[in-house]
Amino acid sequence: MGCSAARSLAMDGHEVVLYEQFYVGHDRGSSHGRSRIVRLAYPDEEWVRLAEESFAGWRELEDECDLRLLELHGLLELAEDAAHGSQQALAAAGARFELLTDAQARARWPVGVPAGWTVLHQPQAGTVRADLALHAFLDSARRHGAQLEEKTRIDSVAGIDADVVVVTAGPWATRLVPSLPVRTTRETVVYFRRTGEALPAVVQLDPATRGHAMYSLRDPVYGLKAGAHHAGQESDPDEDGGPQPELVERIASWVAATHPDADPRPVDVQTCMYTTTDDEQFILRRRGRLVIGSACSGHGFKFAPAVGRRLADLVAGTVR
Repeated sequence: MGCSAARSLAMDGHEVVLYEQFYVGHDRGSSHGRSRIVRLAYPDEEWVRLAEESFAGWRELEDECDLRLLELHGLLELAEDAAHGSQQALAAAGARFELLTDAQARARWPVGVPAGWTVLHQPQAGTVRADLALHAFLDSARRHGAQLEEKTRIDSVAGIDADVVVVTAGPWATRLVPSLPVRTTRETVVYFRRTGEALPAVVQLDPATRGHAMYSLRDPVYGLKAGAHHAGQESDPDEDGGPQPELVERIASWVAATHPDADPRPVDVQTCMYTTTDDEQFILRRRGRLVIGSACSGHGFKFAPAVGRRLADLVAGTVR
């Protein structure tokens, strides 16, 4: 979000300095790794529209950098009850999708689906190359005049000599804006070996909460990345912490049932910080000279182009 906002601000002609407390691409926060899911499928039309806007922004960034960032192999949304999924919001937005039975889905893809469940297939989805995208935003921002200061930790916005300060600090956001209503968790992601043609990303909904429970997507190195959404423990981003063994086991069991052509033995395990509001919405607001971009709530990466633009609009006072 910070690199995207810096790019939009620099393109608007502002003098921009981007501060990074570690180094670009570090693994302490929320933006590292090789891939993230991109999708239109959301149960709320507003999110579908924002995703459509973000897709256009990704394509614009790809054209500018002459770089392929999106790999669109579709999405499979697994739900016990089709009414709990994204079909109504997608239909309202005029987006393409199809509903399949568990047997129909298994006939088309090597994906295990619980008996009696419904599968929503949405073709405008897949992955964004997260590591490449991060550097693409940054490279574009610097081409337009932005400066980067790495290994520079900001502990207070009070002493920053700037007309406007944009805070996109992820799990450290409350260090700079203590009143933000967010919590931080350390999530576990697991990698598995899988070969062959790329599969659609998979999202399995929780029958009780109707929210995301498990997910998988293509990894360009090992073949498959999977995780349990919002399953991690609350954690301080400045403290060391590793993957939760019980989550690794849970994710591996799900992969064994859902991806029969993958090796269910983990080959790598990582962590990722989530900074989440109670309703999983983003906080995009201005307080005086302070513009706040938080929290990604565990699903924000795909919206980076649109969020960066909105933060730049907040700086200019032209909020949409």
